[in-house]
Amino acid sequence: MVSQGAPPTQSAPLMDAIAQSLALAIDLIAAADAQLLHIVALSLRVSLTACAVGALAGLLLGAWLAVARFPGHRAAIWALNTLLALPSVVVGLVVYLLLSRSGPLGAWGILFTPTAMVIAQSILVVPLIAALSRRLVLDGLAEGGDQLRSMGAGPLTGSLLLLVHARFGVLTVLLTAFGRAVAEVGAVMIVGGNIDGVTRVMTTAIALETSKGDLPLALALGIVLLGVVGAVNLVIALAQARSGSSAREEALA
Repeated sequence: MVSQGAPPTQSAPLMDAIAQSLALAIDLIAAADAQLLHIVALSLRVSLTACAVGALAGLLLGAWLAVARFPGHRAAIWALNTLLALPSVVVGLVVYLLLSRSGPLGAWGILFTPTAMVIAQSILVVPLIAALSRRLVLDGLAEGGDQLRSMGAGPLTGSLLLLVHARFGVLTVLLTAFGRAVAEVGAVMIVGGNIDGVTRVMTTAIALETSKGDLPLALALGIVLLGVVGAVNLVIALAQARSGSSAREEALA
């Protein structure tokens, strides 16, 4: 009788390849690889700028929608909440059509530039910031709306004052928006073109390098991206804890 040996397996070579790629990825991070740093810096610059632009529009929109009353107000709230689930590729497609050479904004010549990526990410984060800031204002009005009205504050002015008062809540909103922006891939891929040294950010570079088989760089970027998202979530948790502590102190005062 011929004995049957163990079936051949490729798991060991595969694990060795993964371990080797991970070691090289850590080396890239430890050595502060120039290409890695450039991609990370561009990602942060684009996403932070998009969140700053989105904050200006989103906070004002959220504060206004919290107190405005007009025909179609409920429809506007429904549309805002629907846009929370807006696919990033749809945003990228719309911005691409607007900025393309034959589009209405084609004369600007900013397609496949970081500016186009900022526009796309700004559109993505505005609904998120507006919806969450509106909820902050409504919660604030439920607690101190009568006091603001007795002081003569107008509806929009009162809403903005409530957002200033709920600064930790606003910080949480903005960090949440930044987390969505920095981890987004579809829109920036479409309007940025993933051009090496020009518009290649962490998410698009991970997709490209993985398809090319350059796993060390893809893993290094993935580790950095996870670190950025983890840091954002940590700051959110600290802001929420601080907000709860401040609320308890005001209640005891």
